[in-house]
Amino acid sequence: MMDLLHPAQPYLPLALLVFLAGFVDSIAGGGGLITLPAYLAFGLSPAVLLGTNKLSSSLGTTVAAAKFIKETRFGADFLFILVVLGAGGAFLGARAISMIPPEAIRYLLIVLLPPVAIFLAAKKSFGLVDTSKAHSEASLLRRSGSLSLFIGFYDGLLGPGTGTFLAVGFARLCGFDLLRSTALAKLLNLVSNLGALATFLYLGRVDVKLGLAMGVAGMAGNYAGSHLALKKGTWIIRPMLFTVSTALLVKIAWDMLK
Repeated sequence: MMDLLHPAQPYLPLALLVFLAGFVDSIAGGGGLITLPAYLAFGLSPAVLLGTNKLSSSLGTTVAAAKFIKETRFGADFLFILVVLGAGGAFLGARAISMIPPEAIRYLLIVLLPPVAIFLAAKKSFGLVDTSKAHSEASLLRRSGSLSLFIGFYDGLLGPGTGTFLAVGFARLCGFDLLRSTALAKLLNLVSNLGALATFLYLGRVDVKLGLAMGVAGMAGNYAGSHLALKKGTWIIRPMLFTVSTALLVKIAWDMLK
């Protein structure tokens, strides 16, 4: 264990980056923008890159999801339905990978992300107040369920920005404040992550030792980030969402131009 913390080893800077990714991801999603390049720079084989990242991120997301859900107090039946729909959407998305070119999804993101970033920057009051009670229970379930299924499908198909889209979507379509929206986003993100992790483990595409070690750093980052979000609420979540959506747009554009 001491070898992992030795300054001469590459594990310490990697752990710090995974911690940072967990911190950002717990608040606004987008942790993969940090962890995937970090693992590549560390020298991790591309064959186990995604699986190892899913292991460490799943451990971290578990901490954030548990902390958010405990504090925001949604009904168990409501959460169960969203989880089932989110998992079903992710499964369908994974099955559709061979039928829909990833480039088509990237072009769609180029169209969708700028309005999201502009909206978050311009509407200062977005997500400050919970107006979900303006919808009937049936309407709220339809809206939340449809969003879970659709974004779950996207997560299974491609994935980047899933947490950000979920948080903004729950706030915009269902009227939840950004704190409760982020709580739901973390839970659904965890479901899709666990589904993907199970597949990677079955295929033997996970560096389990590294994933568990970095998972500790991710858990610490997620705990710190979710604690800050619960303390500061929308005032920290909204600018972080804007930053992540903008960073995601830049990365996708850069990948397409390379």
